[in-house]
Amino acid sequence: MTPLLVRAGAPLLLFVYGTLRLVDGRDGHHDKDGALWNVGHACFFIAFVLLAALTVHAYRALHRVVALPAVVAALFGAGCFLWVIAGDIFPSFPELPGALQVIGPALFQLGMLTLLVLLTLARHVPWWSPAVVVAAFAAIGASLDLIPLAAVLLFVGLLPLGRPVTATPAGAA
Repeated sequence: MTPLLVRAGAPLLLFVYGTLRLVDGRDGHHDKDGALWNVGHACFFIAFVLLAALTVHAYRALHRVVALPAVVAALFGAGCFLWVIAGDIFPSFPELPGALQVIGPALFQLGMLTLLVLLTLARHVPWWSPAVVVAAFAAIGASLDLIPLAAVLLFVGLLPLGRPVTATPAGAA
């Protein structure tokens, strides 16, 4: 069972970040030295720390070697996100190499979705959980202005991770 703080905290903080981003950008630009930018990005950073913790909890629920590449991809991707966010907060922070700015988010999404699909196949989460998370990722891909909507979808998609995990029947793979 994934703690409520992790499965609800990450989407909530992502929602706060997305909302502050919308408010900050209502005049057509984002004030990179302003309070809304800094508070929003701090929320974004903590959200990704929690999402990284969520991937570890998902991996532990599976107890399968096949899930290891997915958790590694998700954690590597989360690390790339954290690097970029740290650079947004602290301008003197070194920039993430360009290729990793594309590969990192893709690996995070691929790893997280793979873990959710594996959890679905193991009957730990319903089929719609990874589908809703795909919708959340698609919303962000369509427009960063949809981050608050994506956060709500992410909350719904991750909610089933709070269910107690039952033992896998003998002989099941």
